[in-house]
Amino acid sequence: MMHDSWMKALLPVMEAKPFTELADFVNSKYKNGTVYPTAENIFKWAERPLKSIKVVILGQDPYHGPNQAHGLSFSVLRPTRPPPSLLNMYKELEQDDNIPFNRPGHGDLTRWADQGVLLLNAVLTVDGGKANSHQKKGWEKLTDAAIKAVSIHCDSVAFLLWGAKAQEKAKIINLNKHKILKQVHPSPLSAHRGFFGCRHFSKANDFLEKRKLSPINWAAIAHQ
Repeated sequence: MMHDSWMKALLPVMEAKPFTELADFVNSKYKNGTVYPTAENIFKWAERPLKSIKVVILGQDPYHGPNQAHGLSFSVLRPTRPPPSLLNMYKELEQDDNIPFNRPGHGDLTRWADQGVLLLNAVLTVDGGKANSHQKKGWEKLTDAAIKAVSIHCDSVAFLLWGAKAQEKAKIINLNKHKILKQVHPSPLSAHRGFFGCRHFSKANDFLEKRKLSPINWAAIAHQ
C-alpha cells in the first residue's frame, strides 16, 4: 500500500534491524490477538506521493476499538461516530469564520488525505482495547523518519502540532521551509485551553496560498 516515493524515503529505516524486530512483534500480535488497524491499512497514510503533502496533522496512537482505526490519524471508519477529539476538530472548523464547513455525520477523513493532508500517528498499531500498547516498540523511529522525509523532500508544508508529544517533533522540521502551528490537543481534556479559536485550519490555508499553493477544502469530507 505504500507509495514508491515513501518506500524510497523510508527504506533505510525499514531495512535496519530494529524495524525487523518491530515487524516480528507486530506480526505475532496479529496472529495471536486483535490488532488495529487491519494489516492492509497500516500504511494507508503513505498511499499518496510524498511530494503531494501540504499539511501534516500528527496523532499518537490508533483508535483501539472495533471499526475505528484505518491508518489515518483522527479518522474513523463508517458507520462509527466521530470520537470526541475529532468532534472538537469539527467544532473548531465550524467556528472558523474563514472556512465554510458543515459538520458531517461520519469521521472518515479520506478526502483530506486525498488533497495532501498527511494524517500520521506516531505509533501505527495497537492491541484491541489496549491504548498505547505498541508504544516504544519501534514505530516511532519510522514515523519520525516520515516527518523528516516531508521536511526534506517537500516545500511549504504546514505542520499542525497539537499537544506536547506532537510539538516535540518541531525539532526535526526545517523552519526555513515550513510553517509550524502549535496548540493544545483537541481532546476534551484540553481543547478548552486554546484549541478552540486557534484557527489552525484557516492559518494553514493562508500559508499555502501565500506560497502559491491551492488551499485544503476542509469541507470536502461532508461530500464523500
